[in-house]
Amino acid sequence: MYKDGKVVPLKVTADQAPPAPLARLPVALLQVRDKAALQLRHALQVLFDNADDTLFEMADKAGNNLDQNLFFEAMRDLRLKRKSIERGFLDTFYSAFSRIGEAEPVVPPVSRPLSYDKLALVANDELERTVAVDSMVARVLNRDGLALSQLTQRFNSLIQRPLDDRSNPLGPTLLCTYFLHAGRSLGVGIKVKLILLKLFERYVLRDADHLYGEANQLLAATGILPELKALPSRRAKDRVNPGQRSPANETDALAPARSVDANTQAVFSSLQTLLSPVRGRVAPRLETGNPTQPISTRDLLRLLSHLQQYVPAAHEAQDFDLRVQLEQLLTRVSVQSGKYRKVETGDEDVINLIAMLFEFILDDRNLPQSLRVLIGRMQIPMLKVAVLDKSFFSRASHPARRLLNEIAAAAMGWGACDDCLRDSLYLRVDKIVQRLLNDFVDDPAIFADLLAEFLAFSSDERRRSELLEQRTRDAEEGRARTELARRKVQDELNRRLLGKCLPRVVVRLLEEAWSQVLLLAWLKHGEASVAWREGLQTLDTLIWSVEPHDQPQARMRLLEQVPGLLKALRDGLASAAFDPFATRAFFAQLEILHVAAFDSPQGQQRLTSATDERVLVRDAIVLRGPESHAEVESQGEADAAALQQVAQLHPGVWVELLDDDEPLRCKLIAIIASSDKYVFVNRTGMKVREWSRRALALALQRGELQLLDDTLLFDRALDSVVSQLRQAP
Repeated sequence: MYKDGKVVPLKVTADQAPPAPLARLPVALLQVRDKAALQLRHALQVLFDNADDTLFEMADKAGNNLDQNLFFEAMRDLRLKRKSIERGFLDTFYSAFSRIGEAEPVVPPVSRPLSYDKLALVANDELERTVAVDSMVARVLNRDGLALSQLTQRFNSLIQRPLDDRSNPLGPTLLCTYFLHAGRSLGVGIKVKLILLKLFERYVLRDADHLYGEANQLLAATGILPELKALPSRRAKDRVNPGQRSPANETDALAPARSVDANTQAVFSSLQTLLSPVRGRVAPRLETGNPTQPISTRDLLRLLSHLQQYVPAAHEAQDFDLRVQLEQLLTRVSVQSGKYRKVETGDEDVINLIAMLFEFILDDRNLPQSLRVLIGRMQIPMLKVAVLDKSFFSRASHPARRLLNEIAAAAMGWGACDDCLRDSLYLRVDKIVQRLLNDFVDDPAIFADLLAEFLAFSSDERRRSELLEQRTRDAEEGRARTELARRKVQDELNRRLLGKCLPRVVVRLLEEAWSQVLLLAWLKHGEASVAWREGLQTLDTLIWSVEPHDQPQARMRLLEQVPGLLKALRDGLASAAFDPFATRAFFAQLEILHVAAFDSPQGQQRLTSATDERVLVRDAIVLRGPESHAEVESQGEADAAALQQVAQLHPGVWVELLDDDEPLRCKLIAIIASSDKYVFVNRTGMKVREWSRRALALALQRGELQLLDDTLLFDRALDSVVSQLRQAP
């Protein structure tokens, strides 16, 4: 801003070196990236769904307890870190795509060829992994290299720096790199790592032709090298369907067990050992003097089906205790039969385990309360399917178990303030619960049907939210770039104007109008462009033209430059859509100023006193745009632990904000480094909050914000129950 009056000490903002503007990819490449991300995400989910079965089989075949424990620990570690590995893979995938729009080419981190004399220096584990990866990449290139080469050619036609097949972000070299980078936190040995790499090849790389085919088809349809001949897809029999297994591979060391009974029994037996101290809680309230008659599994299922019809509504389900209800029912049956009806040990263990799992679920703060209670009504159907099929506890891909996990994942962003009666997710889950309570007797196939329906529903919901998230992300990145450009323009203005006495009308024009001309030039053409340099040159010429000039040479120079200056000003103001009436008024006053510059010193003085009001620019100019808003920063300093916690955050993390009347759940979708902003959206993809790094750390430190755990609900519950049982005296 500017002020009249005496000269005061200047307050100048320090020049900052803003980061380079964000690399922008062509729309066609963004479409390829997003479509490929969906395919890769699905393939990774199938990989992890089958990893448990594979590791169980390896544990069952282990020759000693040490190897068996190694595989069991690997299973547990993989369950806990599955989500973070999936997220890490996709994060690295997105980063690789963003880098191909930058000035430097993408160079994958591959090892150099080793000479024989240096081979001994390489660790055996590293060598095994390198050989395995090289073999996987070679098989993909041998099988699908032509399709990949076509895709690389099409990419190169859209970007400045050339790629090759190794540096193509969809190539097998980088796909393996993403997976290795994402799984670096796994605490497993080389044996398990090689198994996971084999699974990655089976469920991700084996379908590379589908990935490349769809990407090539999409680019060709948008006019990118359509003359390249489309390649026929490999026959279906040449690929292993992620949901099936080739008979030829059944003898492979990684093929799932031909019979899961042994694996299932081994896992359930280990759980039974832990459950032995809690037995005896599900029994009739009678003296044991009467003859004892065990209840068969079939009779138990009949009793559970009877109880299933009386599961209370969601608003009453909080006090429902399955073991108490079953105990009362057993007491009635025992009195009627005159015999002490006792549940068999295996079935009682299942009852206790399911009851403890649902106790965890009903107390899990990561689930919103309303959905938590609704999921709690699924306890009896889940108990029945566990009684029928003990692989429920050992198989991650079990339909009932997956249904529970998928519902919990979809409900992560559901808030307490959402309207249950009109919310599509709540209504869908309520429909699933009612269907199970009404229709499930003893055929577990109903879970597979409900899972397929819910996956279709949640996929549609996710696509809609991801589309809005992408729009929000693009808008925020655009806003960050605009703020960066505004700071650059602001710095250039302050560097030229601070400390000078200039006509008020010129200062106002530069601040209100020419700043917009410069802003558009920076945004459209960049800082190195001719348009940006010419805009600054016009700015300098205008300032010089309205300064007093006593020398004849200066007046002659002004006479030569005024026509070009006026044309540049008119063109620039027109391009920025500046008010034409204000433009005419400015040029009229500018003409008076230029005429005064050619007058005698006495005439200049008289004209200046009448029309040329000059002001001293002593305060730094601050430009604000329509999207600018001041965030109220919290007072205080965040400690190192909170700052470290923020540094470890990544897009996709869910948090709960606790400083409102109702807790608000939101997801981190973007970290804008240039403006130091962490952008959060609700579950529909609409922006709800943003914090700076410091403000976010302070909110976490003060408990105003809590991170939510979005790992698989069933796995989290089972790990908690197992830990609880191990710690019991």
